[in-house]
Amino acid sequence: MQDAWLTRKKKTYKIKLMKLKLSLLSMVILPPEYPSIAPPLYQLNAPWLRGEDRLTISNNLEEMYLQNLGENILYQWVEKIREFLEEKSKTSHQVPKLKSTTEETEADDDDSSSELLNDLLLCSGIDASFDTLEDAAKEVPSIVHGEPISDRRSTFQAHLAPVTSPSQVKEVLNKLYENKKIASATHNIYAYRIYSKKTDTFIQDCEDDGETAAGKRLLHLMQILDARDVLVVVSRWYGGILLGPDRFKHINNCARNILVEQHYTNYVEDSGKQTGKSKSCKRK
Repeated sequence: MQDAWLTRKKKTYKIKLMKLKLSLLSMVILPPEYPSIAPPLYQLNAPWLRGEDRLTISNNLEEMYLQNLGENILYQWVEKIREFLEEKSKTSHQVPKLKSTTEETEADDDDSSSELLNDLLLCSGIDASFDTLEDAAKEVPSIVHGEPISDRRSTFQAHLAPVTSPSQVKEVLNKLYENKKIASATHNIYAYRIYSKKTDTFIQDCEDDGETAAGKRLLHLMQILDARDVLVVVSRWYGGILLGPDRFKHINNCARNILVEQHYTNYVEDSGKQTGKSKSCKRK
């Protein structure tokens, strides 16, 4: 395995791990409060890293942070990712086929550190309040499906479930992917927000699933609506015709409609600020 560490800026690292045909790029920022009270902010990028695999490695990193509060864990994280790649390479005879990315390319590798930091803060799978939340019961929360929106042979549909822990998010996603139609969607974009009353913080995360920046936009919408303790997944079945920016409008409209229908909104029209505050997982 070949590993590469590149320092983009002070306390900002770009780490590339490779094993056979599998490679994974990790962007890591060490905030000023690290390691005493804040975890590293990270983003994992690999075309094959989706769905359950992404949740598995994220949960492993989160668990390691909580087991070593106040300690330097960056190298332990790298070792954990390396172990994950080792196991994945043993069970994967070939690299999974990429889902189609319909209209956008990945952000340029030379993005400014400030833009990178914003992305990591918005879509970080780590929040210092994880140890304040109790694991929810193993029963999978009920899932509600919204009305589809169709445009030029593309179809969008939102799915919503109440969640109170990251483990429930994983359970809901696994349940959704048991549906062959949903599992075969071109993109399954999702975002979730979980509120802890004890610490007045949010655990929140998002996933583009190949539709670049769609996850961040979805999470931003949920922040504006102050949606709490909820997971929203928007499936897109691509029909072969490029929609341009309209695709983001449809994704957010699907999400907004189902959040309103299920009474998960707390939006104040005359307020320009987001009402749901997160001290550890910051927002744009």
